[in-house]
Amino acid sequence: MISALAWVRKGVAAEKPTKYEMTEEEYARLQQVADDEIKEAKREIKKKSKIDASILNDPALKDFNLEDYDDSEPESDQQEEAEPRVNVFSNIKGLSYYQDEDDDPYLKKTNDDDDEEDEELRIFKSDNMLLVAKTEDDISNLEACVFEADGDNLFVHHDFMLPAFPLAIEWMDYRVGRKAGEPGAGNYVAVATFEPRIEIWDLDTVDSAYPDAILGSNDKKKLRKSRGKPNPSFHTDAIMGLSWNTNVRNLLASSSADTTVKLWDLNTATCAQSYTHHTSKVQAVKWHPTEASVLLTGGYDHKVAAFDSRAPGAVSWWSVGADVESVMWDVHSPSHFFVATEDGVVRYYDVRNVQGGKTGGDPVYTLVAHAEALSAMDQHPNVPGLLVTGSADETVKVWDVRENKPSMVISRNPDVGSVFAVRFCPDEPMLVAVGGSSGESRIWDLASNAQIRAVFGGADTQAAVVKEKPMVGIAADDDADADEDDTHEAVIAEMYGEDPAAAKAAEENDDSDDDSDDGSDNGSGDDSDASMASDN
Repeated sequence: MISALAWVRKGVAAEKPTKYEMTEEEYARLQQVADDEIKEAKREIKKKSKIDASILNDPALKDFNLEDYDDSEPESDQQEEAEPRVNVFSNIKGLSYYQDEDDDPYLKKTNDDDDEEDEELRIFKSDNMLLVAKTEDDISNLEACVFEADGDNLFVHHDFMLPAFPLAIEWMDYRVGRKAGEPGAGNYVAVATFEPRIEIWDLDTVDSAYPDAILGSNDKKKLRKSRGKPNPSFHTDAIMGLSWNTNVRNLLASSSADTTVKLWDLNTATCAQSYTHHTSKVQAVKWHPTEASVLLTGGYDHKVAAFDSRAPGAVSWWSVGADVESVMWDVHSPSHFFVATEDGVVRYYDVRNVQGGKTGGDPVYTLVAHAEALSAMDQHPNVPGLLVTGSADETVKVWDVRENKPSMVISRNPDVGSVFAVRFCPDEPMLVAVGGSSGESRIWDLASNAQIRAVFGGADTQAAVVKEKPMVGIAADDDADADEDDTHEAVIAEMYGEDPAAAKAAEENDDSDDDSDDGSDNGSGDDSDASMASDN
């Protein structure tokens, strides 16, 4: 499943990313983390043993002699238990015998190997980077993909392991952690997950073991006690939204299921301000594009709030009648904003239309965009009126909302399942990235579609005949298929030796079995599909 996407502009990523190297402090931190995990496990065992003791003391179970149930273990098992065990966390550095890998005879590298590895990691100034928050088989990671526009090529460059399911990601260029204070802009991503902490990763470093900064509390005991209860210093529940302030670059805003919105000072990695104006989970938060202190938030209390972060008591409210999925300021008309809700509706408001200073007025227009939850939306940064929405109904729709008269231009199924993220590329004129429940991402070139060109293109653009491009996804690994074929042929050769007739007969028999299996599978699949269709 892909739950969030973000683009990185061309020329921002380092041409040659550095490789992560563990420091003495990080070795010590890893040891401390391991110790904490062991202590936590021991506490759980102790708690469980108390429960087991109460069960064993139950008079109704005395006759079963459960207390001595495990005493009659085989002798071999007892001997195995008696052998000393090695604590793999006891000395992490001891696992590396040579301090300098160049001294290790088993790790000798040639200059050709280094050059080839450097070339594989190289990111050209003409490349965009697409950040993909992905979960597969309960394992979550952040993929830093490279998109080569010239060849319509998208591939995973490197990735980071995440502690929990990711809910939001936000790119930023403010340096934190090891590179804090260095001159020039950086290349970082903030990641919000079901954990009550924000991780910030350096995108110009590969093979990172730890994030460069963590915003929030690492005290698990304290978090357990205050789970879901608002705390002025840190989040206590899942973090659902992030927004980096491009005007005051050391500020990051977050919204959480603990009903609070927080401002984080990236210089100190601490919470600078906490707001409690919502009464339910806060799904979305956005800084105003030009007013550096103004925030827009939306939550499951069916409300949207706009306020100056310096005066949190003066909040303007808009009731939207459904859970808020996302909020977005109109960059082409900054006094207006969009709200997407779980009932599939987009509402467009004028922030100046407020009655009595607190109650927002009616929407400028209401767009019933989808039949199911409207889980993603984005607007073109340079083309006014071009809005894209994505939904749990598995469609992506392009809208013309100029003159406050919304009309649909085109609807497509990008084959990514329920759509959870849509993002316009900041560099290429009409590229939009799409991600969804299938775990696949697609890049759609809107400029190659005739209907979109007819609505948003000039006279020359409309007159030109252009063949529509297929959506671009991450290239399949052809090497895996080749390896399977090589292995299959090797097995046949091993079985039949140099007898070509027997080998050929075996191959033909294997192919006929595959065809038979495919036929039976297709038949059952058709029956299932027919059943599903009739149910619907």
